[in-house]
Amino acid sequence: LCCCEYVDRRGERNHLAACCCDCEDLDEGCERWLTCKSLPPGALERIADTIADRLRIPWFAGAVKINVSLVPPLVLLPVFLHVAALHFLLGLVILTSLPVVVLWYYYLTHRRKERTLFFLSLGLFSLGYMYYVFLQEVVPRGHVGYSQVVALTCGLILMLAALSRAKTDPGYLPIPASNGKSSHRGLPNKSVRGSSNGLHGVTMSGAAIGRAVNGEAKGYSRMSAEEPEGVKKDWCAKCQLVRPARAGHCRLCGRCVRRLDHHCVWINSCVGEQNHQAFILALSFFMLTSVYGITLTLHTVCRGRTPFVALFYCPGAYSDYSSALSFTCVWYCAIVTAGMGYILLIQLLNISYNVTEREARLALRDNTGRRLLGGLVIDTGQYNRGFLCNWGHFLSLGSSPPQRSAEDIV
Repeated sequence: LCCCEYVDRRGERNHLAACCCDCEDLDEGCERWLTCKSLPPGALERIADTIADRLRIPWFAGAVKINVSLVPPLVLLPVFLHVAALHFLLGLVILTSLPVVVLWYYYLTHRRKERTLFFLSLGLFSLGYMYYVFLQEVVPRGHVGYSQVVALTCGLILMLAALSRAKTDPGYLPIPASNGKSSHRGLPNKSVRGSSNGLHGVTMSGAAIGRAVNGEAKGYSRMSAEEPEGVKKDWCAKCQLVRPARAGHCRLCGRCVRRLDHHCVWINSCVGEQNHQAFILALSFFMLTSVYGITLTLHTVCRGRTPFVALFYCPGAYSDYSSALSFTCVWYCAIVTAGMGYILLIQLLNISYNVTEREARLALRDNTGRRLLGGLVIDTGQYNRGFLCNWGHFLSLGSSPPQRSAEDIV
């Protein structure tokens, strides 16, 4: 392939110059638009899929496909922030509408069960752009020392390192082989509870738990014979496997995850047993770095006022465009920080009561949980062993990976 050629979704060789050619849905859509006729059902989705497949850039070994969800944050965020810096009222309207648009897009993708890189790209580009504005507009004023810049940069690097760790495997359960799937169909109903998304405790012996976590189809097929009568297990009909305790199926990733907490759109991945600690660490570093950067910027733009007062009352913020842009970015960071702070608070409370977000949601649905602290945390009481024991359990997650039994190795 040359730099402008690619293999499309139908497996055919195509060229960037033919981006608008050979598309019956697009031709029909243009014709109906010109004649003021409505589109047939599903035509708009097919046109969007075709455009997304043909949106590519030239590369050495062939044209590379561009993810459409990456484009809006890269283009719209700088435009909106610069427009918001023109006037106070414009800033009020834009900064109020941005969270509404983001929440609307989240519920749209969540309802359609779609994975998107929009939120991850928005978060990363926001960090990069805020850091760029800080270096270009705030540091040259001379009120920020080099040690403070280094401290802010180190916090940003640590946060990105923790985020990279949180993007790794959250603890996916291996998908059984085809022969394992056939053996699952033969499991008796009295031993396995047919639930694809419910939370039921898995009561089995230590050897059986090891085989269940290892995810080997051979181990799963033996469990029905080794366990006593009447033992209920958590069966995932979609992955065709028996899940260990506290594991859950993510409908966005299509996989079962050990100790599934939730699917986080900001990292475009699940938060489970293997990456929950890194997720909390990334949130903590983000909060510290963001609050520190907001404080330094407000001390520079609004001299002589405390950061909290300057955030709401800074008369000279719109005296020049540089100060207005810095003040607008501060408010944007404050809105994002408030949202992430709420997420971190809920996570810390859940860890203190040893409950996952998934378990809390299921407890609310089944009316089996206890609302505490004004509804901020749902205590299921199933795994709560006290504050210190709960945090000790959390800090030991992923430290001892499941061991394979000698029988499985043979």
